[in-house]
Amino acid sequence: MSGARPAGEGAARVELTPAAAELLRRLREAHGPLMFHQSGGCCDGSAPMCYPEGEFRTGASDILLAELAVDGVAEPVTFWMSRSQYEVWSHTRLIVDVVEGRGSGFSLEAPEGVRFLIRSRLVGT
Repeated sequence: MSGARPAGEGAARVELTPAAAELLRRLREAHGPLMFHQSGGCCDGSAPMCYPEGEFRTGASDILLAELAVDGVAEPVTFWMSRSQYEVWSHTRLIVDVVEGRGSGFSLEAPEGVRFLIRSRLVGT
């Protein structure tokens, strides 16, 4: 994996709701270490996708925004975003949540009948 962190990062840029953390614990038990990637695509591509760690190849066009600590998960869950998407979302704090409904077939939670989504707040609020 390669990529970069945004410069000047102080406060957490990504956080999890309790429902997202619980789902990540279940997915970790079933699939091993996890990662998120959020691209700037349309439709499902604009939702955070959850993969087994390393299954989605990151590169110079991606930024590592966070290494999320989840109670009950041994290793951090990395959260990557495409650089172009980060330019649009750089002023926000991202909150990973879970809602009912099917998302992308490529994201690990799809068979669970739920999907991850991003809620956001302006940085500093």
